[in-house]
Amino acid sequence: MITYENLQDTLSFYRIDCHESYYISSGNPIRDFPETPFRIDYYALCICTGGKVTLEADGSTSHVDAHSFFVAAPSTTVRFLETSPDFKMKLLFFDKNFLIKNISNPFIIEKMNLFSQGSYSIVKTTEKNSLQLQNLLDYLKKKSRKQGKFTEEIVRTIIFNLLLETAEIMDQENDVSENEEGKKDIYLRFCKLIRENVKEQRSVQFYADQLFVSRKYLIEIIKKASGKTPHEVIDESLLKESYVMLGNPALTISEIAFELQFNSASAFGRFFKKHTSISPSEYRNRENIQS
Repeated sequence: MITYENLQDTLSFYRIDCHESYYISSGNPIRDFPETPFRIDYYALCICTGGKVTLEADGSTSHVDAHSFFVAAPSTTVRFLETSPDFKMKLLFFDKNFLIKNISNPFIIEKMNLFSQGSYSIVKTTEKNSLQLQNLLDYLKKKSRKQGKFTEEIVRTIIFNLLLETAEIMDQENDVSENEEGKKDIYLRFCKLIRENVKEQRSVQFYADQLFVSRKYLIEIIKKASGKTPHEVIDESLLKESYVMLGNPALTISEIAFELQFNSASAFGRFFKKHTSISPSEYRNRENIQS
């Protein structure tokens, strides 16, 4: 599995030289994608403007066609499986630190409830809503080209507006009560905390304490939001980290086990085999990853 630590790494695949903390696409046809799953470590909003694509996000397969959009948080694992010849999309990539500069609330993006599937959402909307988002992206691209004294602040403001418009469209599609929104907010914050701490913390009680709720209440919320227990969500995130690290041939399996806080390489092997039915070394052999 490839890990793109920043958006510049991703854009380099397409031979695009970008030195900003954000990137806006032109919407031209795209037919060349990485063949293997890759993990993005930035935020992404992709609007399908024509054709269709089948993609895999965090292991789940979805179909995206015109007037649908895909929004993803850092750590989302993505794989493009199939695209139609007329597939086109407009997209925005940005680093969170760029967006929340001078913002006191670090959870401001999470509060928008953009990620219904934990770290991503795929939403089918109307042509009118899709064009509204596309127009904002076009305006953002136009303003980003004018390098002036306030360009960075203008770009940041337009991105915020774009995310809020996206959140409003999703809210229209999903008319949830205020109480349900509060529970969803806890679920999203739980997922974010896992992404940030899973290498060191696997205790459900740790995450309950961080969210200021009881362990029992957290289990109830996570089960309702995802159909999984907190332990299952934690294990899935840990498995994602395992795939990413096993994809790095410079790391031995023992080093990976140590980095992921397992007591031994064999303990890591048992965890990995439990969830994949093969051992870490068998996975590397299958993927032709030579350490």
